[in-house]
Amino acid sequence: MHIELSKDKRYYSIGEIAKAFNVNASLIRFWDSEFDILKPKKNAKGNRMFTPEDVTNLQLIYHLVKERGFTLEGAKTHLKEGQKQTLDKFEIIRKLETIRTQLSNIKNEL
Repeated sequence: MHIELSKDKRYYSIGEIAKAFNVNASLIRFWDSEFDILKPKKNAKGNRMFTPEDVTNLQLIYHLVKERGFTLEGAKTHLKEGQKQTLDKFEIIRKLETIRTQLSNIKNEL
């Protein structure tokens, strides 16, 4: 699960986020209420607008809960105890996945 962040875009709607993660918007709202590291802005209508930092944190939450099978409490504890270390490992995993995809594409072109 990797979402490309646009350098020009400052905010992402909950619909964009849900579509990118292939989950319901209600799950994103639930995670927003459960995880303190998510701090989306709200527009005049009350709609959540996620920053690129929020998207990175959502990727990390998705990785812990959906890919690694953490419970919500386990993910919260993991994030609080070693957020910097967890984020560093997560970034390494994402970069390696990108490299693997690029190598696979090169292989398919041969």
